[in-house]
Amino acid sequence: MTSNNFNKVKKVLWLILIANLSVAALKIIVGTIIKSSSLTADGFHSLTDGSSNIVGLIGIHFASKPVDEEHPYGHSKFETLAGLFIAVMLFILGLRIISSAFSNMLHAIPTVPEVTIPSLAALLVTLAINIFVAGYEFKQGTLLNSTILISDSLHTRSDIFVSIGVLFTLVCVRLGFPPIIDSMASLIVSIFVLHAAYEIFSETSGVLVDQAVVSSEEIKNILMNFPQVKNVHKIRSRGCNHHIYIDLHLLVEPYMSIESSHKLMHEIEERLCFDLKKSVQAYIHLEPYYDKL
Repeated sequence: MTSNNFNKVKKVLWLILIANLSVAALKIIVGTIIKSSSLTADGFHSLTDGSSNIVGLIGIHFASKPVDEEHPYGHSKFETLAGLFIAVMLFILGLRIISSAFSNMLHAIPTVPEVTIPSLAALLVTLAINIFVAGYEFKQGTLLNSTILISDSLHTRSDIFVSIGVLFTLVCVRLGFPPIIDSMASLIVSIFVLHAAYEIFSETSGVLVDQAVVSSEEIKNILMNFPQVKNVHKIRSRGCNHHIYIDLHLLVEPYMSIESSHKLMHEIEERLCFDLKKSVQAYIHLEPYYDKL
């Protein structure tokens, strides 16, 4: 990712941070006033959206640093680490919501939320904001090839479904359903939170443990279109959604000149970038090919 892209990611994170903190404050205030555990839980979930933006800003700050002697491959994995930290935050929050929901369900006299038209209107406003935020952040994350923006958009997207569940609960309470439905909604909130944590963890952990990014067969098919290439093996790939490292062994004619081989490797790297639509850095080991027939 270029320094210009890093700056754009920072601007998006600052904008989303302001939106998320506003949404969280409104939900927590209204949830406390009407004594709704599900709405308050949803508010704290929204608050983690804001804290995840702060984590993202810290991660981007370190990830944007240039290559140095101690980090010859750059600092891009700091962005991935920030995404992993967000997953851990969500996992802890999900467990806390579950604990709180069961605690409320075990009370002898459950608290009945005071559902009002203004509280429902506030929830609808925050829901609209979350829909805009999640869509905007995911779109920007895709355009800028940003792991942290895409991870954070998944985090915010879970908030949309959570808010819909809370809205449904408040309507049910207003229609006369038993108050226990509020605590049950909190459990549903926790499911969405834990699911978002799992999605982000799966995405970021794969980068950190050098999980294969592209199938070996797909890479081989691209390279075998070059007439000079006789075979390819020992193909490996790693990296993230904006930059891939590929290393492989390439079999070519044994008497191919160094100049021709060098030109071929550059053409292969360019073709990989074009076909995979990602930034690719290829490490190619040349081997002589002998036709045994």
